[in-house]
Amino acid sequence: MSAGRRQVLRHLSRAGLMAISALALSCIGCKSYWVDTRVENQTGQPVRQLEVDYPSASFGVNNLAPGAVMHYRFQIRGSGPVKVEYISNDGKSNRAQGLTLMERQQGQLTLRLLPLGKVEFVPSLQPAS
Repeated sequence: MSAGRRQVLRHLSRAGLMAISALALSCIGCKSYWVDTRVENQTGQPVRQLEVDYPSASFGVNNLAPGAVMHYRFQIRGSGPVKVEYISNDGKSNRAQGLTLMERQQGQLTLRLLPLGKVEFVPSLQPAS
């Protein structure tokens, strides 16, 4: 192998190593913060028009049977309270407001729909870093 060819290969190896290092460093800086949410219907009745509002968005379902569980995963943008609204089997609108979420929090959040329109908020969240 000629000296010129070895020099070109050495240069390409260094350039490749630098590119891989730059990619690795950029991936270390990127982090997605997710909240895995579990909504449990423990009312003993079906609920309708369930909506969960969180900072900058919401999610929901038309019907949730008694004992059923709904899962949803989201990212927090901004900060604000979690609000739950649904209609019980007797046609009554039920609303509850719980904890305040902050951007870059992550972990799990359980929302338990209880009898008499009560909602239990059970967070297991890591603080925003």
